[in-house]
Amino acid sequence: MSSLKIGIVGLPNVGKSTLFNALLKKQQAYAANFPFATIEPNVGVVPVPDERLAKLSEATKEAEKLTSLPPEVPATVEFVDIAGLIAGASKGEGLGNKFLSHIREVDAILHVVRVFPDSDIIKEGSVDPKSDFEIIKTELELADLETTQKHEKKKNADVEQLQLLSKKPFLVCLNVSEDQLKDANTLEEKYASEFGLQKDQVVAICARTEEQLAGFSDEDAVVYLSELGVTSSGLSRLIKKGFATLGLITFLTAGEKEVRAWTIPVGITAQNAAGVIHNDFIKKFIKADVVDFEDFIQLKGWKNAREKGKVRSEGRDYIMKDGDVVEFKIGA
Repeated sequence: MSSLKIGIVGLPNVGKSTLFNALLKKQQAYAANFPFATIEPNVGVVPVPDERLAKLSEATKEAEKLTSLPPEVPATVEFVDIAGLIAGASKGEGLGNKFLSHIREVDAILHVVRVFPDSDIIKEGSVDPKSDFEIIKTELELADLETTQKHEKKKNADVEQLQLLSKKPFLVCLNVSEDQLKDANTLEEKYASEFGLQKDQVVAICARTEEQLAGFSDEDAVVYLSELGVTSSGLSRLIKKGFATLGLITFLTAGEKEVRAWTIPVGITAQNAAGVIHNDFIKKFIKADVVDFEDFIQLKGWKNAREKGKVRSEGRDYIMKDGDVVEFKIGA
């Protein structure tokens, strides 16, 4: 599959724009390090944090006796800023119709709700996290009801095949203050229970902090986060939870040209995983040479891993695992 696509929704003044601006800053920093296609203003493409890539790059440089490290190409997540949600969106209020068409295009919905206290910001349309969550949920269900009714009027319509918005995977972003970050775990449990969601579907983020972090070096970010009493950025946790909610993992490839992470669904076969690199690889698939990540790093590359018998030759039905380092053998 291509990069994971998450649509950000939220009522006015919940911090959605601040969070999206942080993502755009992160995107600009990413694009400066690696050439990327031009991106629409309402889409932020950010790298998936993956410490394994740096280790793969080092091992490959040593194994292949390269003069410089091969570039790292992380998996990416596309965040789509979906504007225009207010009560009545399903009936076209605000930018309702545009809002609904954008939601149809994404893999998952990230609903930003306001938890931070700030008397200077008017809560226009936003009452409390539970009510805000229910408004969006209701709008999606109303839109689905309308879609279903339209299709039922058509003869032989198969309603089961409809892309129902309320059935899309849901993540909730609790926009908290910096002071609340150290209690992120407790807040996530509390609101997951209130919203009737799994804990993995709820993530506490301080959008303002994320905006600041986007301009920091990795080292400065670690120091700043430790001062706040947390070990990882909210964005990193959000991406991890997005992968968990959608049942996604990554496999890795390593060579002189690049080391790269590829996004795949849990349970995919080696043959179909090859198709993520190039469609033609599915029909031309011969086999997959697979080595566990730790073995690849410890033995410093393909050559030693093969000599030590750590590389397995897998067929088309092999089920891929997270962190598999793979070299696909493809026919002409």
